[in-house]
Amino acid sequence: MDWQDLNCFLALARKGSMSAAAKELNVDHATISRRITALEASLGLRLTERLPRQTSLTEQGKVIASVANEMNRIADRIHIQAKALSLSPAVSIRISASPAVAAQLIAPAIAGFTQNHPDIALSLAGASHHAQLSKGEADIAVRLTRPDDPGLLIRRIGTMHFGLYASHSWQEIPPENWVFIAYERSLEHITQQNWLESLLEGRRIIFRASDLMAQQQAARSGLGLVTLPCFMGDADSSLLKLTVESRPPARDIWLVAYPELRRDPSAAVVMEFLADVISKACPPD
Repeated sequence: MDWQDLNCFLALARKGSMSAAAKELNVDHATISRRITALEASLGLRLTERLPRQTSLTEQGKVIASVANEMNRIADRIHIQAKALSLSPAVSIRISASPAVAAQLIAPAIAGFTQNHPDIALSLAGASHHAQLSKGEADIAVRLTRPDDPGLLIRRIGTMHFGLYASHSWQEIPPENWVFIAYERSLEHITQQNWLESLLEGRRIIFRASDLMAQQQAARSGLGLVTLPCFMGDADSSLLKLTVESRPPARDIWLVAYPELRRDPSAAVVMEFLADVISKACPPD
């Protein structure tokens, strides 16, 4: 059995079509078809049902795809282990965090970290999506949801509390006349957005933005009320926290990495740095 054949089959299982699998692997459609045919011949199993417009997996194909996915995960772990073992004294550690956590909590502390650890260069990505550690998109991630991957090192390092904030001009405006600033509709599933929606009671959302800092700036201009993490809202003198009957939400903050990184002293230092910075601003409940 050829690993490249199996890799093409996994791409098909992930993407659902040969053309999409070919695009992901940057090969042509014929290569995917040939590789899968070769895999079926080597295993003596029919793995796919090839129809004019789509290709689906047989029951045997679904079983093989499940096992092959575990093999792929092991290959990813081997790559990460090799990287950890080959790190030079002057290392670069990549961190991924939500845009607000990256900009408001981690970035201001990096100068002090660099002074104490000049041989460690940090790279910080503020991203609303979860960086794929298995694909090398980051070495360490700070997340607002607990990962369900049992192969990851997971540590709860803080609790992010939220509140309702507005510029001081809203202090005298009756609650029935409040208008709100919210996430765009594609992000309506997140915890703080669900809470904001529960407060509306017929009142309208006047502005939506995917970026939390954009929402904060809109609130500072007096546009409306916004849900912010308390570490952002409480530190902004142009905003005041409004009292509402509904209890504001809280989200746990998780430090995520592969266990192999614990054996690398530089990565371990960075993880402790992140845990200290986050826990000071957002103490765990």
